Amino acid sequence: MTLFLNSGLKIFVFEVTFVWLVPKVLSLCLPSDINECETIPDACKGEMKCFNHYGGYLCLPRSASVIPAPEPPITPTETNPCPLGYEPQGDTCVDINECEREEHDCQPSQECINTVGAFTCQCPDGYRKVGTECIDIDECRYRYCQHRCVNVPGSFSCQCEPGFQLAGNNRSCIDVNECDMGAPCSQRCYNTYGTFLCRCDQGYELGPDGFACNDIDECSYSSYLCQYQCVNEPGKFSCVCPEGYQLQGTRLCQDINECETGEHQCTDTQTCVNIHGRYQCVDSNRCQEPYVQVSENRCVCPVNKPVCRDLPFSIVHRYMSITSERSVPSDIFQIQATSVSPGAYNTFRIRSGDENGDFYIRQINNISAMLVLARAVSGPREYTLDLEMVSVNPLLSYQGNYQTSSALRLSIYVGPYTF
Repeated sequence: MTLFLNSGLKIFVFEVTFVWLVPKVLSLCLPSDINECETIPDACKGEMKCFNHYGGYLCLPRSASVIPAPEPPITPTETNPCPLGYEPQGDTCVDINECEREEHDCQPSQECINTVGAFTCQCPDGYRKVGTECIDIDECRYRYCQHRCVNVPGSFSCQCEPGFQLAGNNRSCIDVNECDMGAPCSQRCYNTYGTFLCRCDQGYELGPDGFACNDIDECSYSSYLCQYQCVNEPGKFSCVCPEGYQLQGTRLCQDINECETGEHQCTDTQTCVNIHGRYQCVDSNRCQEPYVQVSENRCVCPVNKPVCRDLPFSIVHRYMSITSERSVPSDIFQIQATSVSPGAYNTFRIRSGDENGDFYIRQINNISAMLVLARAVSGPREYTLDLEMVSVNPLLSYQGNYQTSSALRLSIYVGPYTF
């Protein structure tokens, strides 16, 4: 080949001859070679020339020539006249299975794979070959797992976050219904995505651990839940009333009228008087000398008896009941004249029974007055007040200073409770 090199003003011409030695290869037991120079169109580009050789081809300058290399001396032996990796079998050469004969240099962790005329060393699944060694493949780099990936030698495993479990493909994670798997909720369990929630029935509250339900003591929250007494129960509360009362609705206490229900022990000669929380048996005839009974609750002092001159003409018996610690002043009983003489002037007063000044009279008009509780009182306690109406009639002055009076004997029972 002639090369022209331009170097300044001078031109140098060199004659170069390329020689390529192509060894002859025994054709014994080898497949026939393909001539790529003939089968591949334009195998070599430009000014290059295609030279076929066994198992391939070369692109060389057109001035190059190929000189076959001297054939290596083949010294057939009686044991193996065939190429490397083969052995004679009759008139032919057959492949040697180096793996079965353990004529290989694979590592103990590698698998020997026989090939035509040779063998290869293959790494187990999960490893890749670097040089002659097998290196573990970190599959977690490829994001095979939905949640967490754990690489192990030659493999990997997928793990799920708490509240999930592996799906059938061992890679995806699906929600676990902890409520169906014995979640530690003491009352109600609600499954949510990846977890669960414990809830309590009415009357309970969730404990600090988030699982146990503790009873709510409603009675400790307010003293107004019940009129008398609140009793805490598991998950609820109830109101109770004292003896002599019954529950009205869910929280109020109502007095039991034993006189109407017949739950009393009064005799035939007694009258049952209902009071707050209990009853009282009083004699049907409460008239005392010099008074005589003229009706069920009315006693009269006969005018023909001298002692009656300084006593009220009549006494009417009445009964009432009030609660303890009633707010004061409080109107509790109204006195009303049943008959009034024309021209009479009436005044009202507490004749007896109020030694401590717990009551007073407020006159409303000429024929009525109001008994007022002046001080808060606590029971159980009983008062017997004689409330007197004094009548003065100037029209009857021809008979002297005419004055008459009548009394109302009021028995007041103070109950032990404020309701």
